[in-house]
Amino acid sequence: MNAKSAQSPLAPAWLEVPEDLNALHEPLWAGGVERNDAGELTIEGITVSELQRQYGTPLFVLSETDFRARARAFSDAFNDAFADICGGVDVYYAGKSFLCTSVVRWVEEEGLRLDTASGGELAVAARAGIPGADVALHGNNKSDGEIHRALDMQLGRIVVDSLDELERVAAIAANRGDTAKVMLRLTPGVHAHTHEFIATAHEDQKFGLSMAADSTEQAGLSAAEEAVAAATGHASIELLGLHCHIGSQIFEPDGFALAAEKLLDFLAAMQSKYSIVLPELDLGGGYGIAYTPVDTPRPAAEIAQAMAAVVRSKCEALGISAPRISIEPGRAIVGSTTFTLYEVGTLKTVRVDAPAAAEGGNPGGDVTYPRRYVSVDGGMSDNPRPVLYDADYSAILASRSSDAAPQLSRVVGKHCESGDIVVRDVYLPEDVAAGDLLAVPGTGAYCWALSSNYNYLARPGVVAVSDGSARLIVRGETEEDLLNRDMGV
Repeated sequence: MNAKSAQSPLAPAWLEVPEDLNALHEPLWAGGVERNDAGELTIEGITVSELQRQYGTPLFVLSETDFRARARAFSDAFNDAFADICGGVDVYYAGKSFLCTSVVRWVEEEGLRLDTASGGELAVAARAGIPGADVALHGNNKSDGEIHRALDMQLGRIVVDSLDELERVAAIAANRGDTAKVMLRLTPGVHAHTHEFIATAHEDQKFGLSMAADSTEQAGLSAAEEAVAAATGHASIELLGLHCHIGSQIFEPDGFALAAEKLLDFLAAMQSKYSIVLPELDLGGGYGIAYTPVDTPRPAAEIAQAMAAVVRSKCEALGISAPRISIEPGRAIVGSTTFTLYEVGTLKTVRVDAPAAAEGGNPGGDVTYPRRYVSVDGGMSDNPRPVLYDADYSAILASRSSDAAPQLSRVVGKHCESGDIVVRDVYLPEDVAAGDLLAVPGTGAYCWALSSNYNYLARPGVVAVSDGSARLIVRGETEEDLLNRDMGV
């Protein structure tokens, strides 16, 4: 069918009709995912129907092979780029994106470190057995219990988010007779071109110490500098350096470069003014991935080279030795390693008024176009990102191939919520039917991690595939799991 003639006026401008509905757009998928000769989606030779029979749906299907490869790619790219600048880079996997004990072990085995953001994530790290020296603790509102646990585990760094927290960490460490290794999280005022809720370095948000000169009651003194001065005055604090994180799902390196320049300026000024050495600089994460065919993430090597060039030139201009650099990729490692497998249930087609901009469109008039709603057996409880961030995804018919014509579809979940959308706009074969399996790629990050029990749905399991075999790394919940917490009977 001619793609142009099949284009629906209801589709967003970026969405084109695929030339082949059965083809896989490679950047969206983990390595090892392909169709077999029968047309069924497979991962390292395992068919999706086999996975459904053994584990049910919905199901997160993760390639351990791909996860490890992406982790190595980031580590190799950044260490190569920075080798002659600061001796290399410490890569912290951002556990908030997806965490379980298996993932922690993979991270450690591939030579990465671990970034956590709560006591619960620290508990996973402890169970997995990763050395505390390789773990960082984030969070804008750490409890005293979390700070104690961090000190108990002898964490390599506690990333302090505010002056109040700095004083609490110092007091707790002093009372214990310990020394807390601390990084100060700063907000450099860089606006990342991403969704408001995942941009984290502008001034008007909850994270970090402001670098703006008027951010304290002391004239000309920023909150960031006040924290540096306070930290140097505490015997129970070892100030390792500075940290920033400008946001998430960022494609262009410009924001990272600007943040690095601003932090290096500040680092040099603080070293000179307070006669100290700040040996480390953490530039955070936020590197984007492809969720749709029009997304164009940068390769790890390209990002690394761009950031290394900025750090090198800035340090030379400032006349300082380059600090040890660290980064925190999460989504960029795990996001594309995973797809979610759903079973199709109810289908319906509605007629929708054409948008005003469409040729022949007449909102409220006689010209309407079809949109099909394809309901699946999961939804916003296993992937709330579309409703939280207006996130776009793609989907394919996974259980078989099809030569049917493309039809603009909206993949929706089974929850009692009109915003329960899995994929807002996608072309699927018009013969998709109840019982078919759909696969949604790019669900490794912030899907299971943000999942819920809305409508008392049990959260899905996570299956890891490696060397042609699959194993459960996170068990799916059961109704019994949910009811066991209900103490009313």
